Order: sequence, then C-alpha cells, then structure tokens
Amino acid sequence: MLSNIRIVLVQTFHPGNIGAAARAMKTMGLTELVLVNPRAFPDEEATRLAAGAVDVLENARCVNSLEEAVSDCVQVVGASARLRSLPLPHFDEPDDMAQQVIQNAVQAPVALVFGRERSGLTNDEIRCCTHQVSIPANPEYGILNLSQAVQILAYEVHRAWRKRDDNHFMYQRPLEATPPSRDQFVHFQDHLGRLMQQSGFITQPHARTEEQLQALFSRAQPSRKELSLLRGLLSAFESHLPDSRKG
Repeated sequence: MLSNIRIVLVQTFHPGNIGAAARAMKTMGLTELVLVNPRAFPDEEATRLAAGAVDVLENARCVNSLEEAVSDCVQVVGASARLRSLPLPHFDEPDDMAQQVIQNAVQAPVALVFGRERSGLTNDEIRCCTHQVSIPANPEYGILNLSQAVQILAYEVHRAWRKRDDNHFMYQRPLEATPPSRDQFVHFQDHLGRLMQQSGFITQPHARTEEQLQALFSRAQPSRKELSLLRGLLSAFESHLPDSRKG
C-alpha cells in the first residue's frame, strides 16, 4: 500500500531539500519519489542530506512536467499554505487527507505534490491536483521548509496506515468503484470542454465556466465506472451535433 504513495517535488531549487525529503520519506516507509524539473539532481548535497536514504534518491524519477508525474494517479493532493480561489476539495487537517489517501492507495497510485521552496505550486499546477491540503501552523508564521512539510504529511500517511494495519481492517474497494486516474479524468475534461463549444453552450473562451464545471466533477469524485458512463453520455450527445467529432 505504501509503495503506491508517491511524493512529487516540483522544481526544487536546493538539492539538499531533495535529500532531506528522501530521508523524511524513508523514515515513514515511503519510497516513491518523482522530481519535476529539479534545478540540480543528482547532486552531492542531496546525497549528503539523504543520510541513510540514498536508495530513495537512486530510485527517484525525473520528469518534465507535473502532468507526466501524476497521469496514472487516482488522487493527487497538492500541499499549499495559501488560500486559493480554485474550488477544489480541500483537506483542512492532514490526518483526514491521510485516511483517504491510504484507502485509495490500496488499489492504485496516489500522489502528494509539493511546490517550489519560495513560491509553492502555481495555479496551473494546482489544477493538476484533485485535492488540496494545508498544514495547520502559526498564522503569524506558517512557513515550513520543504522537507518539513514532506515529513509532516508522510507521518500522517504512515500513522493512518499503522492504524489500518493494527485494526486488521483491509477493506478492498470494489474494482468498479476505483477512482479514475488523473489521465482518464483529463480526457473526460477535454471531452466535456469540446462538447460545450460544439453545442454552442460556450460561444467564446470562458475559462471560469469550464473551471467551475471541472471543479464540480472533482468534488463529486466519480469512480472509473461512473466516469465511463459520463463519457458515454457525452458521446451520445455529440453524435447528434452537426459535424460532430467523437473523442
């Protein structure tokens, strides 16, 4: 289960933070590290601060975009200290997030995403996520080092996993109820956007309208089977439009 939980670091500037994050991961039983365009990696500073977690660094993957890092994930949780206007589902408490992550990780990959040291995640990167999580802290100084944030969320995940294991409660979600991967959900969003334009519902660019509808389906958290039904419904509508293009 823990092997299905992926830590994603986006454009990390200081290589030492990558090493420290790897150490934080290993102490909590997490091994899957993905780096999105790190400034310097591999790097001696990362290796030094990883201490006994060099194996996590050696197995880390480097990718060119956040989309590539999370395309197969059924849940993508972006860590952000800032309030956003994007109406994504939000976890106010990390332990609530951890319980859901552990449930989803039983059958498919999930990701916890951390942004740049100074500026965090951009709005476009948050849009790649299915959920957001914040770490409660001193409102007058709530700034955490990157590896500290990784440690806190990794601890909560490990704690939720231990509770589940201690209780011998290994509920297996039915396959048809498994959440869709991020890639599958993006295809649905693209299909929906294309149909809205072809039908005349949107006659000119209305990013906010599409964003709100996408957030609606994100909050609804449809299963793979339900998303397939929605894709079928869109295709049925599309087939009745003039010069329709099926997707």
